Amino acid sequence: MWITALAAFIALGVVLYPTSWAISRGLITVAHEGGHALVALLTRRKLQGIRLHSDTSGVTLTRGRPTGPGMIFTAAAGYVAPSLLGLGAAWLTAAGYITILLWTVLVLLAGMLLMIRNVFGVVALVSIGGAVFALSWFAPPDIQSVGAQLAAWFLLIGGIRPIMELRRKRRRGRAPDSDADQLARLTPFPGGFFVFLFLLISTAALLTGTYLLTPTDLLDSLKGL
Repeated sequence: MWITALAAFIALGVVLYPTSWAISRGLITVAHEGGHALVALLTRRKLQGIRLHSDTSGVTLTRGRPTGPGMIFTAAAGYVAPSLLGLGAAWLTAAGYITILLWTVLVLLAGMLLMIRNVFGVVALVSIGGAVFALSWFAPPDIQSVGAQLAAWFLLIGGIRPIMELRRKRRRGRAPDSDADQLARLTPFPGGFFVFLFLLISTAALLTGTYLLTPTDLLDSLKGL
């Protein structure tokens, strides 16, 4: 139980502390752009490439109809992708499928690597993939479990912060071309509605992930109160 709590506390600290967030935020960007790319493929849009930048920003280029469901779902996928990926990681970790989780991440990174169109993006993905491979191949099961929990908590908690940052930027008029504003131009709903929707989905993922990662003996004791 204490390992789960410690992993959550460490992830929270990494997300809240400015220096550690500036270093680790790129991981959230990878998940964000990967979400755009995956949904673009699922909605049969042509994926032209992905770029990851050293300032932790990124862009996913697709080609297809400029309007319609495919474009809407693709634009909407980015901000919720880290939280949903974290929820999937929490489910697999809680079920004990650590190896499946790690190799699934490797497959997703390999697929994303094929679409990277800049050097920094290649270096970033190879570095992340190398770390995940080393964890899956060399680390004992207990260490793999801790690493999986840290990753799940980081994605679940870290997925919320960019949404809050987007909310502040939009209030100051500093994000006119954000995903939320693109969605506002594609649908009858205002950009603020989509920021709220992103936050709602990410918060639900965090709460569900917390439930999944909480040890069953603790849940049973809480139910008995």
